[in-house]
Amino acid sequence: MRTRPNLSRLALLTGCAIAIAALSGCATQSSSSAVYKSSDTQREQTVRMATVEAVRKVMIQRDSKGIGVVGGAVVGGIAGSTAGKGKGADIGTVLGAIGGMVAGQAIENQANQREGLEITVKYDNGDTRIIVQEADVDVRPGDRVRIVSGGGVTRVSK
Repeated sequence: MRTRPNLSRLALLTGCAIAIAALSGCATQSSSSAVYKSSDTQREQTVRMATVEAVRKVMIQRDSKGIGVVGGAVVGGIAGSTAGKGKGADIGTVLGAIGGMVAGQAIENQANQREGLEITVKYDNGDTRIIVQEADVDVRPGDRVRIVSGGGVTRVSK
């Protein structure tokens, strides 16, 4: 005979899944010009001066970790298992897990989006480049900016 999970277990599992989904956004890397990883400190970086030619707003979509899908499936499966008895509960569990997966993925994708800028710069030697980063620096066409490069990362700053 199948037994239903008690409410305290249900609440604990639901809380854990929500916490995992909420913390998944904290595990992403920053694309900010003002944030450096510890490994970037005390390393020489190249600085070049340039003039901003154009600025365009963009959305930066960070990589998905899959935590939203897993957390959503757990929460949806638990919620669905409370519907009906016997086969009804089993069907509810499956449908709840599928619905939770879809919702969890959508929530994670939304949480992983950041406003960014596509900044077109012209170096003093005439070369033109585009750098995309989080929208954390106020730059406008005509501004003189510093382009800081090192370790494969390039930042625009004033």
